[in-house]
Amino acid sequence: MKKQVDLIIEARWLCPIVPSNTIFEHYAVVIVTGQIIDICPIIKASEQYQSNEVTLLTEHVLIPGLINLHTHAAMSLMRGMADDLPLMPWLEEHIWPAERSVVSGEYVQDATLLACAEMLSGGITCFNEMYFYPEFGALAVNQAGIRANLGLVVLEFPSTYANDADDYLQKGFSAHDSWRNNPLISSSIAPHAPYTVSNQTFKTIVTYAEQLGLGIHTHLQETRDEIRQSEEKYGLRPLQRLAEFGLLGPSFVAAHCVHLLASEIDLLAEFGCHVAHCPTSNLKLASGIAPVTQLLAKGVNVGLGTDSAASNNRLDMFSEMRLSALLAKGVTEDAAVLPAHQALEMATINAAKAMALDHKIGSIEIGKLADLTAVKLSDFNTNPCYDPISHLVYTCGRENVTHTWVAGELRYSNGVYANIEPIELREIINTWQPKLRQYKH
Repeated sequence: MKKQVDLIIEARWLCPIVPSNTIFEHYAVVIVTGQIIDICPIIKASEQYQSNEVTLLTEHVLIPGLINLHTHAAMSLMRGMADDLPLMPWLEEHIWPAERSVVSGEYVQDATLLACAEMLSGGITCFNEMYFYPEFGALAVNQAGIRANLGLVVLEFPSTYANDADDYLQKGFSAHDSWRNNPLISSSIAPHAPYTVSNQTFKTIVTYAEQLGLGIHTHLQETRDEIRQSEEKYGLRPLQRLAEFGLLGPSFVAAHCVHLLASEIDLLAEFGCHVAHCPTSNLKLASGIAPVTQLLAKGVNVGLGTDSAASNNRLDMFSEMRLSALLAKGVTEDAAVLPAHQALEMATINAAKAMALDHKIGSIEIGKLADLTAVKLSDFNTNPCYDPISHLVYTCGRENVTHTWVAGELRYSNGVYANIEPIELREIINTWQPKLRQYKH
């Protein structure tokens, strides 16, 4: 007798990520209560299982849901507002003034929902967030049905959200408590950057992170100016300063890491830290190119992030995969460096490891949650196809995504969202764009 299951997905190709650089042909994924219970040839699945819901992907490759390891989702409404500027003028003259004027809980909920829609349509099933009013971001995450690690942002200076570092922390912990049992949401403490957080606050963060079992997510050594200012003020480079306070470890995620000494790469490797590589944002803000091949060679876990739509200007992991691979080849003058399968791993299992979620997501394995993305490969501009993994990185774009599942629930399919209406997104844009227009560069 066949076993009754919730969902069977039959795919032309299946890329499980684990084992590495593997493709299965004509395989099925069998799902019960959001969890993968079997991965087997379609013929075997049809013999052993039955379901009222069977999704046929005869022209597709099925992959784990893509994971965006560093973003500020609520900045999606600032897309294109202040382009063609370096980081600090971009922040100080446009982004921070706009945030002081406009950002509120309602704004964060609306802007995060817009970002969630963009990410789901591009095959992203999980993102690592850092922004104000995380409890309102959580409302958007719940509506969209996406997975998120919401950072409890910490700064020294006041904002519309909090007055000082302690106020940021306490409000963050209150938000953390509100979603403690939510299966879609996890937390980290998110000190914005070494140049916006004091020594004492970093010491406090280390204590709280250890007590609550939370990871730490911060920006680090994104620009040369950041390093120069740190040396002038503290007599230390930013990474050295954080190391002195005990921040480094297997729960530490550093975004950018563009400018690293060889000794600093060794330090990140020694402590088992993780790096969120954001190639598009780093290029657009003229910050530089991160030494990804050196990091990987030393065993540092590197995932991919988009950064915000204000500095990218897309929440598009296909773009990040392709650019990360091409940059590595160009910088090293070695075409074999950072092959396609490794770029795909950076956008899936590596990012899951960085958030300590690799036991749940990041690969298609029995026992893991069914966070899955289907990418159509039958269009003329994706043919002929000799290697689906190569196509995912070098040929496909987010427009080739047709289905996105989170824990076995279909959240996006061929232009239609399960819980988001296009008119709602249009109303969000029409409401907030006039208020932000004055801060345009």
